[in-house]
Parts: sequence; C-alpha cells; structure tokens
Amino acid sequence: MAKAVRIRDIAAACGVSPGAVSRALKGQPGLREETRLRIIAAAEQQGYDFGRLRSDKIKRVLFLLHRQHNIRRAMPFYSPLFLGIESSCRDRGIALSFLSIGPGDAVADQVMLHQPDALICAGFFEPELLALLEQLKLPMVLTDLWAPALPCVNPDNLQGGYLATRHLIEQGRSRIAFLASTLAHYSIHQREKGYRKALYEAKLLMPPEYEAIALPQLDTEHSLLQALNELFTLPEPPDAIFAYNDATALLVLQCCAQRRLRVPEDIAVVGFDDIETAAWSQPPLTTVAVDKERLGREALNLLLSNEPPSMRLLPVELVIRESSACR
Repeated sequence: MAKAVRIRDIAAACGVSPGAVSRALKGQPGLREETRLRIIAAAEQQGYDFGRLRSDKIKRVLFLLHRQHNIRRAMPFYSPLFLGIESSCRDRGIALSFLSIGPGDAVADQVMLHQPDALICAGFFEPELLALLEQLKLPMVLTDLWAPALPCVNPDNLQGGYLATRHLIEQGRSRIAFLASTLAHYSIHQREKGYRKALYEAKLLMPPEYEAIALPQLDTEHSLLQALNELFTLPEPPDAIFAYNDATALLVLQCCAQRRLRVPEDIAVVGFDDIETAAWSQPPLTTVAVDKERLGREALNLLLSNEPPSMRLLPVELVIRESSACR
C-alpha cells in the first residue's frame, strides 16, 4: 500500500515551510500566487489526497454568487437560498461569509481574504471562472448549477418546465411561448427542455419565434422587454407565456397591463421559483415552487459529506393561483 503523502513531504519538495504548504492547500492568504500554485502542483504530482481537507475540518464556508446575480431582480431567489445555508452553518458552528465575483476579478486574492475551508457557488458561473475556483483546491459544491465532475444540488428544473407547460396545455392554450434571458445557464436550459417535452407529448409544434431568448445585453430587463414585444407583434401572438423565472413573469404581467391584455382571459402566464412577490402580484402568479432554503441546506449537507461528486435533484411543484389560472 502506497504511503500517504504528508505536508512535510510537499514542503521539502518545494523548499518551503510546512505552514506555507498548509496555507496553500487551504486557500489561505500570506503567499504569493506563484508560490501557492507551485505548492499545489507539487501536491498533485506527489498524489496528495485533497479529500483530507473536507468534512470535519470545514469551519469557514464562503458563499459565492456571480456578480450578474447580485442584483435586485435575482436576490428574491438567492436570498432564501443563502439563509438556508446560514441556518445550517449556525447549527454546526460553521462561519459563513459572502462574496460576489465576475470575470476579470483577482479571484484567488478575493477568495483568500475570507480564509475559507470550502466554497458553495450558486447560480451561473462561466466555465473559465469555475476553473479558477477549482485551482484553489478547496472543497466546492454547486447549487442551481451543474458542471462536469463537481458535486451539485439543483431543483428538478426539467420537471418544473414540464409541469408549467403541461398546465397551460391542459387549460386549452395552443400558442405557448417560452421567454428566457439565455440558454447558457444550466437551470434555464433544463426548464426549456421540460417545455419542449410537454409540447412533444401533446403533439404541439410551436413556431421557432415562440422560443424568445433575449439578446445578451448589460441590461437584462431591457433585453427581455425587447423579446417580449417581438412576441406580441407577431402575426399570431402567443396565447400563453412560460417565463423562465418569476421576475420575468412579473415583467410580462406589467407589459400585458400596458397593452390592455387581460390575464388569464386573453393570455395566460406561468413563472418559475415562487418568489414572495409572486403571490402579491395582480393578478397573482401561477408558478413552479422551488424550496430555496432547502436547496441551501442540501448544498451544505453535500459539502460536508464524503460522497463522490454527484447531482442531487430536489422536487418542485406547480402552484396554481386561481385568478391567474386559465378559465
């Protein structure tokens, strides 16, 4: 049986102290980036078991959110998720901190300011940004995101998209559009697949323009409005819209009111996430409910487990609010 690689072995190979090796492996500050990368490369070459940094040694967790999500429209979803993690961390005596990052940031430097033992990444991250985080060699779990060979927790987005679309079909709608900001985000792409699955089963074929994906712009709301206006000006506009999240569905309701379109008499609208304001809107919004706090708790549970990388799917359910259900 091969002898386990020790920190002192790595230190000897790199000509540094065992303390420097420990800081490098834990992602702690106090080292030049060149030194840290050299130590990690030596540890990988010698076959060091990075899994030894997991589980009972995790006392500080850093919650990472992409800067594009750290905005008013996205926080009604991510705030409860964060609170679910915070509650579980508090119960376990783990310190939790928060950081929003984006492309072009000095990722390692910003992360190491928090001295975390592990990371939880929520929402969309570019593959390049995830690769930089993986280089830190810290235990990491994704939530509301998927990437190869990384543990993750997600709501069942495909099933949610299917339930939303099937509901519209059962209400007699035959011109059902899907409105989203992008398909690059794993969660949104899964919801779109659920939309397509429900249409296929119902033998409904939608024209390509009914899948309205907003053009990439800095102002997502403006881009979504453009895509929505294009839907409404089609020769045969949709009689139902499945919006990829509730913030977008609420935008659809506002646009319908401005055009004097009655919901649900003239057009039906279904959202996704069941954020708090979905029940307050006029009319109240039918949506797919995601247990956001549970999503956070499960992400921490997965982080603390010693399971191999896997995907955990959490169930979702359709919440039909009478005044927004098609009659």
